[in-house]
Amino acid sequence: MLVTQTINSKTARQNWRDLLDAAHTGGGDTVIERNGRPIAAVIPYADFLALQEELDELRAARRGQAAYAAWQRAPSLGRPWAEIKAEMIRDGLLDA
Repeated sequence: MLVTQTINSKTARQNWRDLLDAAHTGGGDTVIERNGRPIAAVIPYADFLALQEELDELRAARRGQAAYAAWQRAPSLGRPWAEIKAEMIRDGLLDA
């Protein structure tokens, strides 16, 4: 089983080269905390590449949840789908 270590951001700055070496050699993942809260993880680049699609989907879901929450707070700011669709087609983000 791979060991995950947790360190604070000051220790991460002081040992950055060692953290990169550990990630590169598969020596383990590192969670970096700031003020006792996890804020980032250092993982091997190959693992990042393998997770890229899932990360994109997770981030898109978060953006969708944030947009829905904003709409719930102020429904009058919503826009009709036809308007958004036309804008996306115009910007090349959606096929006609």
